[in-house]
Amino acid sequence: MMIQHSPLGSGHPYSADTDQRWPVLPIAGESLRIGSRTSADVRAVMLHLTETRADGSRSTRDVRCAPVVRLARGHQVDGGHLASAQAKVARRSGGWEATVDVAADTVSLSYRLSASDGETTRLTTISHAEVARWEDAPDGLVAIEGPVGVVSGSVRALRTATHVATVRFSLPLADGEHVVGFGERFDRLDHRGTSLDSVVFEQYKSQGAMRRTYMPMPFAHVVGGSGWGFHVDTSRRVWFDVGETATNLLTVEAETAAPADAPTPLTVRTFGGPPTQVLDAFLAHAGRPKELPDWVLRLWASGNEWNTQAEVERQAALHAQHGIPVGSIVIEAWSDESTFTVWRDAQYQPREDGGPLRLEDFTYPADGAWPDPKGMVDSLHAQDTRLLLWQIPLIKMRPHPKGQTRHDADAAIREGRVIRTRHADGSLRPYRNRGWWFPLSLMPNFLDDDAARWWTQKRRYLVEQMGVDGFKTDGGEHAWGSDLVYRDGRTGAEANNLNPVAYAKAYGDLMRRCGKAPVTFSRAGFTGSQAHGAFWAGDENSTWDAFRWSMWAGLNAAASGIVYWGWDIAGFSGPVPDAELYVRAFAASAFVPIMQYHSEFNHHRTPSRDRTPWNIAELSDDASVIDEVREIVALRERLLTYIAEQAKKAVDTSRPLMRPLFFDHADDQAVWSAPPEWTLGDDVLVAPVLAPGESWDVYVPRGDWRDAWTGEPVEGGQTITTHTPRHRVPVYVRASAWDRLGPLFTSAT
Repeated sequence: MMIQHSPLGSGHPYSADTDQRWPVLPIAGESLRIGSRTSADVRAVMLHLTETRADGSRSTRDVRCAPVVRLARGHQVDGGHLASAQAKVARRSGGWEATVDVAADTVSLSYRLSASDGETTRLTTISHAEVARWEDAPDGLVAIEGPVGVVSGSVRALRTATHVATVRFSLPLADGEHVVGFGERFDRLDHRGTSLDSVVFEQYKSQGAMRRTYMPMPFAHVVGGSGWGFHVDTSRRVWFDVGETATNLLTVEAETAAPADAPTPLTVRTFGGPPTQVLDAFLAHAGRPKELPDWVLRLWASGNEWNTQAEVERQAALHAQHGIPVGSIVIEAWSDESTFTVWRDAQYQPREDGGPLRLEDFTYPADGAWPDPKGMVDSLHAQDTRLLLWQIPLIKMRPHPKGQTRHDADAAIREGRVIRTRHADGSLRPYRNRGWWFPLSLMPNFLDDDAARWWTQKRRYLVEQMGVDGFKTDGGEHAWGSDLVYRDGRTGAEANNLNPVAYAKAYGDLMRRCGKAPVTFSRAGFTGSQAHGAFWAGDENSTWDAFRWSMWAGLNAAASGIVYWGWDIAGFSGPVPDAELYVRAFAASAFVPIMQYHSEFNHHRTPSRDRTPWNIAELSDDASVIDEVREIVALRERLLTYIAEQAKKAVDTSRPLMRPLFFDHADDQAVWSAPPEWTLGDDVLVAPVLAPGESWDVYVPRGDWRDAWTGEPVEGGQTITTHTPRHRVPVYVRASAWDRLGPLFTSAT
């Protein structure tokens, strides 16, 4: 017979586990759920609860628990090659729970659970918890740096006897103001009238519907009126009610860990001025983007089934054969899927000390998956194509590791290079990944310089000797739970959001040590990510909804200071897109900072789900797809000089490269009702077609413009119904730049 209770749960930010306490911090005068997970032979479970009152008295009660079936860890099974991994964690778990009302004068409680099979009884260990209560607090508990202050009297604190757990306060919202940013957000540009939070989370697909993101930031613009913005200067979780409850208030609730006797003020920076000035002031604090080499602005190509040297070389040759130049190839399925440092099938002698290997330590069998990876890299470089390799920031412990992975795990634990968890008895043990992807893996502590260097030095030979040009730094969102402990003493509540920032930085530092540009390609991030490489919008299906969500994501990310951003063109997962969606998305990608397509692993079943132009053409029985993509990529190649100049300008001036219209037209209310539109730099207005059909309404903001495809003058300040073939986005060039940029478009007609 078994009964299990985990007071803190797994740390999933959006779902309570069957066997945890919820809320984790009980609140006086509110209900509390206490759950357990049991074996099937359990017939009854009792909660034995003791409450301590403010006057020192105690009361004890026993509460009968009810059986429940709850979806473990909040996961839902979705389609795609990861569904089986999800299903293992998403299995329904039987358990028992009791819901009790915490008395208004309770200051702490203790409890345990007992399970009975009718003959014997099992008890959990005793759990203890402080009880918090909301109290009015002085305005000074929120330290404002900047021109816009808190609404007087709005500050409240959630306090226990020992600390301030949460601070709540409001900022003013005036009529006509719009609120934009909060990192990469998928569902809209103006967040007024909604609520959201800032916690790094892997929302596998449907990000726009779920309103969860890999890359949140507690920063936003408030556009309209005098114009301002704000940043809640914390790495802890923050919730925002953006005028949803009270239309004239932006209410913020931020976690803290301040001592109750002398609470440290929560710092909020406010910035006055137009959007560019606000963003520049924010980046001065958060960290400024760094210019990347021009080759990152060319087409990126990848597919998870490009998992042999022969297939990579075949796909490179097909790009050349079809006249579609590719600037970068990303190989995801290259490694032994254990070390993530060694090419699959390579032969070598593992290092028992967990130290780095060098190229001369390996031999590559002629009949292996990668018989000559160095030769492959050299060949790609000769074709003016760069190579990036996929990474995951975990040490896999399932199946039980052997060889180099075993030595790496032992060394990481021995030298204190992994994140740990603090248990109820006070002991520290290595953190084991709680997410559904690579469950129970160890996680290196990238916030520690020694651990980050140890980890990346193991990849140094790939860059320094083999010539790899960058890394796809995937999966930076796996640190869950406030009970995590980092080497410098910070807990997960404070440091988990920073983990993906440090992850990308560690790989960028490796590239710099090898004398190369710090090219990383990440999906997770937080405040500070602006300074570390390029980003993509994460995993999505091939649907029109996902296409639209991705465009909103790019605009919010750009408004938050991300310069080099892209998405998986037309989605990477599920059934392949039809020809119209694929080409429409490809046409839009010509005007997005990172232009890249990718496809998931489908176990090499036929028909292939590769998102290559030739595969889409074959599956849709539409050979014109290849010609259309060739024309789109040729246009991108012609625009490279302009895009590179504008990327540098974005880095230097904080004016986004993929620029939401409100940056230049903050007083134009029409920009808020338009579908996703932007200017690529200063002079190119882009309005992607986000639904089937050739007819699409475009709002052209004030100014003198020229239709990029016809050269006809267009007066701004109006909505135009356009009719464009699927391989052309409605695009307008600023009249003052026509002589330079016009020929780049009209040469394609």
